[in-house]
Amino acid sequence: MQLSEFKRTLAENPHRTIRFILPTGSKVPPHAHVTEVARIDKHFIDCGGTQRTETVCRLQTWFQDDTDHRLTAAKLLAILEQSMSFLKTDDLPVDVEYEAPFISQFPIEKVEADGEALIVSLGIKHTACLAEDKCLPHNLNKPSILKPLPSFKPGKCC
Repeated sequence: MQLSEFKRTLAENPHRTIRFILPTGSKVPPHAHVTEVARIDKHFIDCGGTQRTETVCRLQTWFQDDTDHRLTAAKLLAILEQSMSFLKTDDLPVDVEYEAPFISQFPIEKVEADGEALIVSLGIKHTACLAEDKCLPHNLNKPSILKPLPSFKPGKCC
C-alpha cells in the first residue's frame, strides 16, 4: 500500500484505534504504538550486476506494559505528517516493522474499518532473484526427456 492511500484512510477514520494483524492472523497487542517512522533508501546491486534502488516508509511498532495505551488513526496521521520533512513524498510503499519474535518487516496489504478499530492487515515479503535471465538456466522448471537442461555457467552471477 502506498503512503498516500494509507494516510487517506487514516484521515477518513480519525477516532478509530489502530490494530495490526500479522499475515498469520495473529493480532499485535492493542496497546502497540508506532515508535518510529523512517524513510529507508536501499541502494544495491543484484547478482546479475545491475544496480538498483528501493525506498520505503517504515513504521516501527512496539509495546510494553502500558496496556491502557491505544494509538488512534488521527495520532498516527499526525506523526506521518510530521515525518514529511524527510519522507518528502506520499508516493512510497509502507511497511510495518514488528518483533514477532524477531524483527521483521511486513508490507501493508489493506486497511479496513471494523467497529471502533482500523484493521491494518500485514502481508509477507519474499526474496527473489532479480537477474533470473542471467543467473538461472533457461527452462529450469520445464525439464524435458528429449533434451538436457542447459548448463549453468559459473561466474555469470551468484
